[in-house]
Amino acid sequence: MIHAYDENMRGKAQTTLGTAFGFASSEAGYLPQDFFALFIESGLAERFESGNPSVVMGLSGIELALRVLEETVGIHRPLELRFRGRGSKEYWIGWSLAYYQWETSLTFREIAEAIPMDVIEDLYYAYHEMDVRSFVERMDELYREAHPETNLQRLRKMAGLTQGELAKYSGVPVRTIQQYEQRQKDVNKAQFASVMALAQALSCRPEQLFERRAS
Repeated sequence: MIHAYDENMRGKAQTTLGTAFGFASSEAGYLPQDFFALFIESGLAERFESGNPSVVMGLSGIELALRVLEETVGIHRPLELRFRGRGSKEYWIGWSLAYYQWETSLTFREIAEAIPMDVIEDLYYAYHEMDVRSFVERMDELYREAHPETNLQRLRKMAGLTQGELAKYSGVPVRTIQQYEQRQKDVNKAQFASVMALAQALSCRPEQLFERRAS
């Protein structure tokens, strides 16, 4: 799996997003689903998920939350610039979402559209004391339920291309594309050149073509 940023940044990313969620809840009064929507709306989610150092490494969680609020709704009252709730449900949600986004290379918007926040909140009670990889496995299952199509098929349809047109533009044989879409072949094991050609034809990132599979 291709990751948007190096693993040595992941721990900081998790702490930052966990603190941002926790601070937004405890000090600004935002529910996780509302703060997540603002995070995505602000454009900071896109910079975060791409590993932009000025966001992932350059901001604390509190600073990230404040930036999100400033760039979306504004800050309507003075806030205590502290956070002591690392054991809170909201912190765990942000911390776990940062890991899941890094692990899968899905965008935060794609995660939000596939899995409602109330479902993710409910996972806290079963998974917050488990290894985060158990959370990843369950999120994979939920994502696959929401998107039974392969990523290749979904992205091809979004691009308005037939299988034949995608074969023409990418140089990948139409039969191979059919086999990937029907899961007769594993796109995760495709040749690098084929993945790059498909991604270029679909105007997407190569990692967006890979399939998430619950272990």
